[in-house]
Amino acid sequence: MNQWGRDLALGFRFAFAGGREGWTRAVLTAVGVGLGVALLLLTTAIPNALAARDDRGNARTDFTYLSEVPPKAENTVLVGNADTVFHEADVRGRTLEPEGPRAPLPPGVDRFPAVGEMVVSPALERLLASDDGKLLRERLPDRIVGTIGNSGLVGSADLAFYRGAEGMERYADGANVTRIERFGDPNPPREKTDPVLVLLILVVLVVLLMPVAVFIGAAVRFGGERRDRRLAALRLVGSDGRMTRRIAAGEALAGALLGLVLGAVFFLIGRQIAGSVEVFRFSVFPDDLNPSPALALLVAVLVPAAAVLVTLLALRGVVIEPLGVVRTAKPARRRLWWRLLLPLGGLAMLYPMVGQGNDDGDFNQYLVVGGVMLLLVGVTALLPWVVEAVVARLGGGGIAWQLAVRRLQLSSGTAARLVNGVAVAVAGAIALQMLFAGVDNDYTKSTGFDLSKAQMQLTVGGEVDIEEAAERLRATEGVRRIAAHSDGWLGDKRLDPEKGAAVTVGDCAALRELARVTSCQDGDVFAVPRADSDTDTAQLAVPGRILYVDPSYEGSAPGREVAWKVPADLRTVDPRRDLSGMERGGFLITPKALPEGAAAAMTGRAYVGLDPSVSDARERVRNTAAALGPFVRAEDWWATEQSNRFASIRTGLFVGAVCVLLLIGASLLVSQLEQLRERKKLLSALVAFGTRRRTLSLSVLWQTAIPITLGLLLASAVGLTLGAVLLRMTDTAVRVDWGSLLSMTGAAAGVVLAVTLLSLPPLLRLMRPDGLRTE
Repeated sequence: MNQWGRDLALGFRFAFAGGREGWTRAVLTAVGVGLGVALLLLTTAIPNALAARDDRGNARTDFTYLSEVPPKAENTVLVGNADTVFHEADVRGRTLEPEGPRAPLPPGVDRFPAVGEMVVSPALERLLASDDGKLLRERLPDRIVGTIGNSGLVGSADLAFYRGAEGMERYADGANVTRIERFGDPNPPREKTDPVLVLLILVVLVVLLMPVAVFIGAAVRFGGERRDRRLAALRLVGSDGRMTRRIAAGEALAGALLGLVLGAVFFLIGRQIAGSVEVFRFSVFPDDLNPSPALALLVAVLVPAAAVLVTLLALRGVVIEPLGVVRTAKPARRRLWWRLLLPLGGLAMLYPMVGQGNDDGDFNQYLVVGGVMLLLVGVTALLPWVVEAVVARLGGGGIAWQLAVRRLQLSSGTAARLVNGVAVAVAGAIALQMLFAGVDNDYTKSTGFDLSKAQMQLTVGGEVDIEEAAERLRATEGVRRIAAHSDGWLGDKRLDPEKGAAVTVGDCAALRELARVTSCQDGDVFAVPRADSDTDTAQLAVPGRILYVDPSYEGSAPGREVAWKVPADLRTVDPRRDLSGMERGGFLITPKALPEGAAAAMTGRAYVGLDPSVSDARERVRNTAAALGPFVRAEDWWATEQSNRFASIRTGLFVGAVCVLLLIGASLLVSQLEQLRERKKLLSALVAFGTRRRTLSLSVLWQTAIPITLGLLLASAVGLTLGAVLLRMTDTAVRVDWGSLLSMTGAAAGVVLAVTLLSLPPLLRLMRPDGLRTE
């Protein structure tokens, strides 16, 4: 152990005291390792960030929909839901009316805003002050008197506001306005664990972290050829082969330790940047990104250890002699059999879970992680063999092609290392996209909305006349069509009715959208007994029977019910699906037939058809809704709706993929610059002999294009295989998402092309005859 320590320390000294050659290699290694370490630290910090977001979200919860609402007291506050949407971004809004001096304040707010005042999040304040927020400012005209602190926001880009109000008690129905004694949900709901979603999370983590590990492994081998030639000098002064390898490991260890420091610096810089950006509607505060101490310590131990192990393994096939390095001799052909064992082992680990699906317990996490890792590691093992086998058979061509091919034939392993991380990332991404596409239908369902006629819906309470609301909407710019009606509930008794049915009020045009009504005039009443989920209408539709609009139930305040007599000229009609995709049963009543006082118990609904040629039509409709009343809700219609947890996992994948792509680009650029530095004298010699710079530039492009093409083909094959196995594990039919496959490979190829173009300026600087000068 003492000898190991001395040799590693000597290599450590060589890295920084061995002249420009030594510290240049150490810095390049450190930058490559640092980028990977920064992303690893970011990954270990994400669970804490998500937990912090959830804690702050739970701490500001107000609508818990409890069965018992506390009575008015000195420590209660009325809270109204004033949520809105602006350009597809959710804006969380609440109206507050304290009912006593001890009313609780929401987190992040130091005082209640008065009527006409509001406190907003910093992100919302910036939006309202910008030109882009002009329409939203019309919707929120209150004077801004303060900002919400971080404790009241889930993320740095959170759009939220609290506004003052009065007279809210008349709206306190529990749906739009509620009374609370404290903010926060003491018992946040726990969703049942879905095995398929757990599988998605595990695979996402492995797929995002594997390229990082591959890049770190490649970074510690930067400058390997020059380093090995320098190590030959150590043999001249008496070191044996084992000592020389340990000294080389010490050099790699120095770069890795410096990489840890740079990684921490990169992480701190990235953490500050993360607090000012939003990716896929996801944002965090810098303080949330605190890595778990145990995981950070694990990274600090594993990265230097990996640097030593990778170096020792890389030098196993290199003979370092006093007079030079036997690497330029023809290397032995790589063997295929052991490389195939890795992906086959991964398939063997995943096979027992094939067909398990969503109803047969949880997936074994260790087998999932181990199997996916072996398959992805198999890409890094197979790619050098594939590159060597293909380039050995490439023949003649132009000068640039011949230079590139000959270089690849001499150092196919180096070329493969450059694209290993890209291939692993693409293979994992293809598999994940197949899995997401395969199970998407399980977590996405059709809304049934008729988007050809309406794209938005407004819901208004009885305090707002639905006809007036419809007229205001018709006058709104961008509105092409309006269909409006009101609905409520009928019971056979004033208190706790045993039978009940829906009641819908509207003009004849509106009722024809709900049922197969032929002749109709104001004053008519229709019964719809054969609609879906309707059981009592046929028994209640008896002429002369007394029914009650808005009957009272146990626990509610009596006296709101309005008596109504079923008319003798009642007609029965068949239902039809309305614009929302529902069959509306019960009673259809024209306005003249509605008893006096019943309108206040109705909920108005307006279906809005928009003119697609008018920009910001949705925002204008929301502004009209806000002007109608404080709790008039405007909702967008979509063809489908998706599970929140499934959507969150997919968002997490996109966020992680962006970070990994940035790492891929940065690491590839560093690798390319290191490779060009290694070939400085060779390039200068070729230029001195008259080789054109365009020819050399094309040769460098071919040296990148050939391995990346082979890597993407191998990654596509492994990704399709892994995706098919994962789909079979979830008991889903296997189908290839060709669009995702092409987009993933195209994105990877685009990153490589961008890196190649960025490396051209330094390449042109290196292609000078004076590069042959040496000391």
